[in-house]
Amino acid sequence: MTPLSDFPITRKWPAQHPERIQLYSLPTPNGVKASIMLEETGLPYEPHLVRFETNDQTSPEFLSLNPNNKIPALIDPNGPGGTPLALFESGAILWYLAEKTGRFVPQDAAARYQTLQWLMWQMGGLGPMFGQLGFFHKFAGKDYEDKRPRDRYVAESRRLLGVLDQRLTGRDWIMGDEYTVADIATFPWVRNLIGFYGAGELVEFGQFKQVQRVLDAFVARPAVARGLEIPARG
Repeated sequence: MTPLSDFPITRKWPAQHPERIQLYSLPTPNGVKASIMLEETGLPYEPHLVRFETNDQTSPEFLSLNPNNKIPALIDPNGPGGTPLALFESGAILWYLAEKTGRFVPQDAAARYQTLQWLMWQMGGLGPMFGQLGFFHKFAGKDYEDKRPRDRYVAESRRLLGVLDQRLTGRDWIMGDEYTVADIATFPWVRNLIGFYGAGELVEFGQFKQVQRVLDAFVARPAVARGLEIPARG
């Protein structure tokens, strides 16, 4: 077995509990997917804060774990076959933890593929489009005189919310009665869009009644409430 100390990232973020999953993250919409999933499963883990203001994500230590310099990333000291596993990409982390625990993915094969389908939909569509809208509405892009880029992402975000709203009609969660990784991936981004980005009015969020209903149920979950604040910014 490879000792945890063999991973260069542990030099910058030493493990106090090397037997636990090591999470390197920040409470952003992508980052909290991992912490929420870990809270939901009850797996022991140790969170480490990756500070963007000091460019931790571009440090050699972080890049040794994720060459794409994005959070979250993790090391599971007890990975497949008892061998440590390093993993990045929030969707991959969600799916790995679901398979490790046998939780938050359906047991039925067809439903598993459909859950993966909605996870990919979030990763490839909803997350990137909401993120671009955030840039053009809240961050540097808001000062651009030409509003056509912003309006393009407003329209696409509204379209994606419509897709989600339709899917949720008559369902408790994206996959129906069962709460899954598809929900854990999707609703931190919805929350961020209308909260931190302040883009609710822009996308006419009030018309998406089903999305609001399920978002309320999502944030009411105790594990979600905890995971949204992990790692603590300090």
